[in-house]
Amino acid sequence: MTYEYILARTEGRVGIVQFNRPKAMNALNRGLMSETMDALDAFDADDAIGCMVVAGNERAFAAGADIKEMAGATPAQMLDNPFIDYWDRLRKISKPVIAAVSGYALGGGCELAMACDMIVASETARFGQPEINLGIIPGAGGTQRMTLAVGKALAMEMILNGRFLTADEAYKFGLVNRVFPAEVLLEEAVKLAGELAARAPVALRLAKEAVNAVYEMSLQAGLAHERRLFYMLFSTEDQTEGMDAFINKRKANWQGK
Repeated sequence: MTYEYILARTEGRVGIVQFNRPKAMNALNRGLMSETMDALDAFDADDAIGCMVVAGNERAFAAGADIKEMAGATPAQMLDNPFIDYWDRLRKISKPVIAAVSGYALGGGCELAMACDMIVASETARFGQPEINLGIIPGAGGTQRMTLAVGKALAMEMILNGRFLTADEAYKFGLVNRVFPAEVLLEEAVKLAGELAARAPVALRLAKEAVNAVYEMSLQAGLAHERRLFYMLFSTEDQTEGMDAFINKRKANWQGK
């Protein structure tokens, strides 16, 4: 497909979506979010793709939502606006999604990165939820996901007082997985995605589902859910193949079945 606001391509079993609004620091307008989710949905439905990477450019992952699109909106208009639904669509992607963050990831951009399954950052990355400076609060998961990631005290400072986190701070507090020099960030993100894409596809999807259940279930319910998924995998050809490969000391040949 031809896109206006993003670039989409594949490398091996990795699908890559790169924001392409450099003059606007990749501000997230409806067009960009719609194209991003269309591309991710297409990769999610493609058996040849095992993992996805979402990236911006070196200056900015995404400097926030496009304020011009919402500045004059009424509460009723915001309620009827499907814009925030794009973040919910990202949460429903079944395959792993890695955010590759360089430069600014602010507001909706930070929320988008947190809605992905892993974040790798460049040394120049800056994470923040500065909506308080606009007289509003985060509305696409920022108050919830940031608190779960870094804890109440730091989340309060970020959301109530607009504090930014550097890449090293974000790593220290558990918001990001790895930090790399900016010039190799995308390469390293794709490398990590390739490692994930080489895993057993069904087990990979169910593992993601099980981890995400932590945020939505009690411990007892989560343990029961994990066990059901664990037992379910014993009906797959990949389980048979994986265990036979382990016993016979050979490389597994995953079929995704």
